[in-house]
Amino acid sequence: MKGMVFTEFLEMVEDEFGWEVADEIIEESNLPSGGAYTSVGTYPHTEMVSLVVNLSKKTEVAVPDLLKAYGRYLFKRFNDAYGTFFENVESTFDFLQKIENYIHVEVLKLYPEAELPSFDYERPSENQLVMFYKSERPFADFAEGLIQGCILHFGESITIEREDLNEANGSEAKFILSKAV
Repeated sequence: MKGMVFTEFLEMVEDEFGWEVADEIIEESNLPSGGAYTSVGTYPHTEMVSLVVNLSKKTEVAVPDLLKAYGRYLFKRFNDAYGTFFENVESTFDFLQKIENYIHVEVLKLYPEAELPSFDYERPSENQLVMFYKSERPFADFAEGLIQGCILHFGESITIEREDLNEANGSEAKFILSKAV
């Protein structure tokens, strides 16, 4: 995983729980990197799993809830850092449908070694978008949080139904997004 995902996670932990908690979870996670991340570095996803699990133990917030909260947080940070991806985009559905064939393409130009999840889409109606998430890593909860962050950004009334397609590890999920009519 790109280091930016780690640096932003630790920033969120500091903002929400304090720098002491961030420092403690780094220590308790016994990370090969030592928790010294650079935004352009690449690190094993298992380090993120360790950090989140230890944060869950310390805060008594469930791992899925922490990953979703982080997804919402990171979406705001993406908006701040990569505003060009949001230009001429009017809605949640429009933005989400740009991820696979535009945003991920641009990310790979900058970071060719990035291991990104993939998304497939179905559009059963004007008011519904179905997203199929697939990754080598167990972060469907994180993806759901990013989707929630997108909905909040555009201020739309959209519900999310989720079906885990690989329940053993959260690496595949189907998200059904429905606009309120």
